[in-house]
Amino acid sequence: MVTTIDDLVARAREGVHRPRAQEARLAQLAGALLVDIRPAAQRAAEGEIPGSLIIERNVLEWRLDPTGSHRIPEASGYDVELIVVCSEGYASSLAAASLRELGLHRATDLDGGFVGWATAGLPTRPGG
Repeated sequence: MVTTIDDLVARAREGVHRPRAQEARLAQLAGALLVDIRPAAQRAAEGEIPGSLIIERNVLEWRLDPTGSHRIPEASGYDVELIVVCSEGYASSLAAASLRELGLHRATDLDGGFVGWATAGLPTRPGG
């Protein structure tokens, strides 16, 4: 049996609440970590969300595994609320599913991604 990328994304989203921009902003203000996984070139072209953590996709699990030797200080435990951000909300669904497999049970992703955030008129800054 062959699995398509659409199948993988659908499975990653199954039973998961994915906040839209306004809800994610409120969560961020309440202490949730927004984790931007877009590559530098994409952030430079599209912009960034102020206050988000920049962790490119290729090192995401290493930086957020609370027991990992390469974790960041914010990876303080398995109960951290994480909202993963990509450009449009597809790669972030797969990334959040991977984080949940590590035991980060509150990991989800931004429905609509950075594009949805910007379209909603929420704060952005030029990417660097």
